[in-house]
Amino acid sequence: MANTILSMKEHLDVMRGKRVLLRIDTNVPVKDGRALDDFRLQKILSTIDLLRKARARVLLLGHIGRDGAESLRPVFEYFLSHFSLSFIEHFSDDAVWPALNSMTDGGVVLFENARGEYGETENDMDFAKRLASFADIYVNEAFSVSHRAHASIVSVPKLLPSYAGPLLISEMEHLSRAFHPPRPFVFVLGGIKFETKLPLIEKFLDTADYCFVGGALAHSFFKARGYEIGKSIVDDGRHDIKTLLKNKKLILPVDVVVQTSSSAVVKKPNEILPDEIILDAGPETLKRLEILAQEARFLLWNGPLGDYLQKGFEKGTEAFVRMLAAREFQDGELVVGGGDTAAMISELGLIGKFPFISTGGGAMLEFLANGTLQGIEALKNHKRYSEIQKGN
Repeated sequence: MANTILSMKEHLDVMRGKRVLLRIDTNVPVKDGRALDDFRLQKILSTIDLLRKARARVLLLGHIGRDGAESLRPVFEYFLSHFSLSFIEHFSDDAVWPALNSMTDGGVVLFENARGEYGETENDMDFAKRLASFADIYVNEAFSVSHRAHASIVSVPKLLPSYAGPLLISEMEHLSRAFHPPRPFVFVLGGIKFETKLPLIEKFLDTADYCFVGGALAHSFFKARGYEIGKSIVDDGRHDIKTLLKNKKLILPVDVVVQTSSSAVVKKPNEILPDEIILDAGPETLKRLEILAQEARFLLWNGPLGDYLQKGFEKGTEAFVRMLAAREFQDGELVVGGGDTAAMISELGLIGKFPFISTGGGAMLEFLANGTLQGIEALKNHKRYSEIQKGN
């Protein structure tokens, strides 16, 4: 077995005329039959274009939603506005094989939601074999789900010659900079999932120069200090974080925006009343973040600074996005990610101001914590195309 990952971009010559199963990230918000945020879909267009120009026959496989109930037809309509393709609505032989047999070199088809099929989330080998039977080659271009032990992520690579797409490789390269960063290194972590993000706080308190913790994550630290946090969201797990509070690298909000019974006001964290809710970072906190951002030679950010989905409490996250955009970081100096973070940047029309935005949420966090993902490890078990004969 090999222990390195093969790059799709460097092996396009073997893909001419072959059916390439391209696992992509199609999990986008949809309203009234249209994709609302096309950030992830835009990112994949260049990879599809590379394969089309290489005269591969491209089989797009993705998912949408958690339970498999949603359809990928809105994604099909989005892609159709960029290139010609067909939509395979069922995984039955009657639907799949006529479409595949009629493909020509450079053609593209999109399968319906993979999570609608039994076996995908269960990592069922029979389903993996069925997917593999449709293709000659497998390419993983879905970093955001590569932390999942699903059939299309970890089992199909055992059955086909497998490669990493250019976006997957870019994610690995950019996120890996956090392991050996230029200094000063500033780590900014927001959002809600304390259980998931605590290991990152612990890790980067050791390796970063400054570790700012905001959003709902900060509430647990306020509580550990003995502050009243009112009705604010807080993790109910039992975590001993008092030791972390002693670390001089840890930076918490010095003021917050609070919803009272009648209005939104700015308060210090130790001034919250029992009937109040912390919902955003305050202006003094944002000033301190701006100083850190200006001094940083490498800044890593994941997660919003407040409850940005509530009208009026997105201002802190929005202000930080604009700060970073104005700083004009160069490639390799700034890495941001998380679904909410990327959505905010996209909504503000500032995608082009950020040299790298990770498509991953949980996958980004897991990669930062462990240095790899299950889907990445699966690609290391590849064989070159010449070593696998179709049907084995």
